[in-house]
Amino acid sequence: LLPHGFEGQGPEHSSARLERFLMLAAEDNIQVASPTTPGQYFHLLRRQVVRSWRKPLVVMTPKSLLRHRRCVSSLEDLSQGRFQRVLDDVRGQDSGEAAGETDRVLMCTGKLYYELEAQRAELGRDDVAVIRLEQLYPFPADDLRSVLAKYPDGTKLRWVQEEPRNMGAWRFVRARLGSRAFRRLPLGSICRPPSASPATGSKTSHQLEQDKLLAEAFGGE
Repeated sequence: LLPHGFEGQGPEHSSARLERFLMLAAEDNIQVASPTTPGQYFHLLRRQVVRSWRKPLVVMTPKSLLRHRRCVSSLEDLSQGRFQRVLDDVRGQDSGEAAGETDRVLMCTGKLYYELEAQRAELGRDDVAVIRLEQLYPFPADDLRSVLAKYPDGTKLRWVQEEPRNMGAWRFVRARLGSRAFRRLPLGSICRPPSASPATGSKTSHQLEQDKLLAEAFGGE
């Protein structure tokens, strides 16, 4: 379990160097995950125990989710179901009509999801969907393809991450999806600018950067 999440506490508290674990991942040698709910975390650990085979499990664990009021699960979430590698948009856009009204799909992992969700609610952007990669490696291509299937060809898909562009999972994701995810959805990225340091040491600068990141996710191209 490695603390990972940009929370304004300085470089050493922000990054578990996710990109390094993804660089080390190949031939199904490890598992890298970033669960965003207690239920998902429970089922991830349960899966690790009940499987008949063992592979190291690396989990990104943002500290702020320990006390986030939206990061909750019901007893049913824990007693039923299983770990889901990809979580679909919570608004439940099951109909083709609703999916057709989506202007863009934001794809992320970790605690940033809750900030994107809050920003979407504040702006009233019902034309934006937010999905989560709960498992990064092995890359859940089939699950992701299934979740994205309801969105029309040409719908903009954007990977959003808190990390600078030269860190985090962006290059890993881009290498697997290319410029058009599953040859249907044009893929772009929204990240902090490339940096030599994982994060700023200033709480004020951090908040300015985070606000800019969220604004870019819901604006522009």
